[in-house]
Amino acid sequence: MSLSSPTEARSPAPSASSAWSAAHPRGRAARLGAIAVLLGLLVACGVPLCPFAIVTRHPCPGCGLTRATLALAHGHVSEALRLHPLSPIMAPLVLAAIAYNAAVYVKDGRIAATESVQGAWVTRLGVALAILMVAVWVARFLGAFGGPVPV
Repeated sequence: MSLSSPTEARSPAPSASSAWSAAHPRGRAARLGAIAVLLGLLVACGVPLCPFAIVTRHPCPGCGLTRATLALAHGHVSEALRLHPLSPIMAPLVLAAIAYNAAVYVKDGRIAATESVQGAWVTRLGVALAILMVAVWVARFLGAFGGPVPV
């Protein structure tokens, strides 16, 4: 037998999720915005973002792409090519993949949206770009394209 009377106030039932939670598009957009601001601050402060370069003190195949993308955004194509010769190809592809993933995450809550983009041509393109990135990386260690990008 319960000691509380039927007229006593009971705790309210759990309400629907908050508009700022991960279950709501506004909450997912706020999370992405916070991540973008944090990464932007790190880049603006010159903090290296590459774990490979931080640990080994040597550039990875993608090192220089962030700085090259920023140079491209400012219209400095020669600087971008000096930082990474593949930046005019890789920067738009990476930015498109990030934008697509972000839009699908905010809209639907799916995290790895580009996994749904499949097909033989996508696989071939990915493999070809990976081989090209590694080939440029090795060539830079051998002195091509101005040598390794500074870490």
